[in-house]
Amino acid sequence: MPRHLTWDLLMEEFKNGGPHVHFVAFILFNILGILVLHYVFRWLIDFLSKHTRGSREAWAGAFRFLPVLLGMQLGIKLTKDILDLPKFVRHILNQHFHSLVIFTVTLFTAHLIAAYLKSRLSKSEERSSSMSILATVVDIGVYMVGFLFILNSYGISISPLLTALGAGGLASALALQDTLANLFSGITTIFSKQVRMGDYIKLSSGESGRVVDMNWRNTTIRTATGNMIIVPNKNIAASNLTNYEQPLAECTITIPITITYDNDLQKVEDITLEVARYVLDKSAYGVTGFQPLVRYDQLGDYGIRFQVVLRIKNILDEAALRHQFIKRIFNRYQQEGITLLVRHD
Repeated sequence: MPRHLTWDLLMEEFKNGGPHVHFVAFILFNILGILVLHYVFRWLIDFLSKHTRGSREAWAGAFRFLPVLLGMQLGIKLTKDILDLPKFVRHILNQHFHSLVIFTVTLFTAHLIAAYLKSRLSKSEERSSSMSILATVVDIGVYMVGFLFILNSYGISISPLLTALGAGGLASALALQDTLANLFSGITTIFSKQVRMGDYIKLSSGESGRVVDMNWRNTTIRTATGNMIIVPNKNIAASNLTNYEQPLAECTITIPITITYDNDLQKVEDITLEVARYVLDKSAYGVTGFQPLVRYDQLGDYGIRFQVVLRIKNILDEAALRHQFIKRIFNRYQQEGITLLVRHD
């Protein structure tokens, strides 16, 4: 018959060993292992973030949950080596130990692959970008493999499960055609590198903004006003879009100006270029060293139109640079007596 836990029984177990003392020792070993490895991994993350290209956040993500899992393995190992345990208890601990090892390797592999792909496929490490589609696909694939290995370690045959997964996968593919189309469209878009996280794009339907996330179904675009546009991945893959970040973020803009016929065209060109060079050199939005251009392109009914060609660092800088240039060129034209065309329709 089972013996009730009493103080005398507990003291006897402390002297000679027993299930309650073994259980307490097992818990303490696990806590000790987790605490020790927590500080070890904290030092390791600091060391790797200083001596590799990976950021602290990337390494912390790759090692997420590892101190706990490895600490539990250390606790099981100490329990088996130090305590005098019954044979069936050792067998159970051995099985759990092997399962934890497989799960730890699976988790670390998934985190490491996702972090690597993210760093390789993201446009810039400095930008806060996310590619949850990568994490989803990698996690599902690696976790499924790890789950099969765990079942195999417990002596469970995985052949029937693989057969069932094959039949179930075919049925699921037929039922989830739209979801799978978005999933594979997102994967194709990322690996083609035509659109990267952080790129500023404009769709043929008119929506524009910076790509901040691409998950298994949708692409999230943040507009210049801070709003979010949610677009299905298959629409991104099928759309005619403009990527303002590739191959370079710098781009050329034109500003139209119309003057009256009584102006000296050479004087207008010289002053306009002088102002354009000044704005590009002094502005935080212009490309320093770019030689601006003036191109007369139309003799209208009331005046002569020309285009001023400038170069900006990013498409989002266009409005600010236009503002600076127009304000300065207007004041300079007034000083030089250059007459702009004013139409009264």
